[in-house]
Amino acid sequence: MPQFDPALIEVMKRVLEDTMSRVPSEYSTPAAKAYLAEFILKAAAQGQTSYDTLIVSAAEQIEVFVSLFS
Repeated sequence: MPQFDPALIEVMKRVLEDTMSRVPSEYSTPAAKAYLAEFILKAAAQGQTSYDTLIVSAAEQIEVFVSLFS
């Protein structure tokens, strides 16, 4: 498992919280948060480390997650 520095961890936390605020309320569940957190972690492990890059990538996953339950 990759080691992330504290600054990147804070960026990832902000990205997760900001992304969750965009999830439609009926889909804003612990499962959605876990799905998005896993995506953010994987993206960071692959070198996406800026807030802007991560937020765009994570926001795109909202539609993917919602489609799993539609």
